[in-house]
Amino acid sequence: MAAKDNAPKSINPIEGISPRIEQMKESKEILLANAVMLGEIPAPTFAEEDRIQFLANRFTEEGLQNISIDEAGNAMGILPGQKGDHTILVVAHADTPFDAAIDHAMFVTENRIIGPGIADNSLGLAAMASLPPILDRLDLKFDDDLLLLGVSKSLGQGDLEGLRFFLDNQPRPLRAALCLEGERLGRLSYNSLGTLRGAIELELPEGYDLSDFGALGAVGHLSEIAHRIQGIPIPRIPRTSIILGSLRTGATFNRVAKSGVLRFEATSEDNAQVEAIKDAIDEIVDEVHTSTGADVELKIVARRNPGGLNYSHPMVKTLREILELLEVSPKAQPSSGDLSALADQGIPAVTLGLTKADNLQEPDESVQIEPIYSGLAQVIALLEAIDQGVCDEEN
Repeated sequence: MAAKDNAPKSINPIEGISPRIEQMKESKEILLANAVMLGEIPAPTFAEEDRIQFLANRFTEEGLQNISIDEAGNAMGILPGQKGDHTILVVAHADTPFDAAIDHAMFVTENRIIGPGIADNSLGLAAMASLPPILDRLDLKFDDDLLLLGVSKSLGQGDLEGLRFFLDNQPRPLRAALCLEGERLGRLSYNSLGTLRGAIELELPEGYDLSDFGALGAVGHLSEIAHRIQGIPIPRIPRTSIILGSLRTGATFNRVAKSGVLRFEATSEDNAQVEAIKDAIDEIVDEVHTSTGADVELKIVARRNPGGLNYSHPMVKTLREILELLEVSPKAQPSSGDLSALADQGIPAVTLGLTKADNLQEPDESVQIEPIYSGLAQVIALLEAIDQGVCDEEN
């Protein structure tokens, strides 16, 4: 990327990263304004329309081209490059894990932004929306087009529906993609895990006899299922895990719960391990049903395949160099988010974290302001490297 249209490109596109951190602070006002305004618009999965419309309006104000909201509820806009021979995708998911009934007021202190969903992912969306004015302030122009995309239906049962729809229906070949997340600066996410998210729904039928041998009520049966899932053997290599996310059942002290839901997530570097875990959970569910008479059903909420880049890929190597120059310790962190959909399409992609966060997925979730400038410098340096071909894999 060149500072002037006719200026020669630098030999090392990341060598000027440190001075930019101070320049980023000149864009504090627009970044914080976008973070607060976007963050205060509730956007639970499947109900992101208002936030997406606000984002599209911001794209219009910044003079982007080809602004649209597609059938899946994604907002896109293009910042044209000087040549436009290639397209780089910058994507951030618009949904958060918070219900619209929760107070979404954002509070800005000297050092933090506080509010539900600010880290996941109002800040990532705000950073993407702020890229055009930041690049203009830095007088930086790319040869490649930048396609900015706010995606809907990413989290939980959304199962990346918005991004999958976009990738299946947009005609532009993508040179590379960056996924922006508020948390955490230093994450080195370049591959995706095989993932299975499921909900085990249990209901006691009419006439269920609690005096029968093994009859426990919904609480007891779901607790037994949870205990048995925790006993499923998992290997250390390939890395594999099972997380029991929530168990919801019962309403009072003195009545037997008649129904409930147990939610879980299984992840692994190997799809075969994920499938083996699913088969084991199927067996547990079937046995509990046949031995107790309770109605038990395993519903698959989301399924994702492993994939992505190797540690030695030029884009991953460049990101490591950028983090080293920023004096940020990298932490390899496979992704189960938007990166997975990009990997499925064979698009070189990484997920970047922008800052440090606390109280994740709590109403008082917060992000630190000062590290955001390093996070933005990281994003722009990597975009510059992609634009100059540094991150292209040799054929």
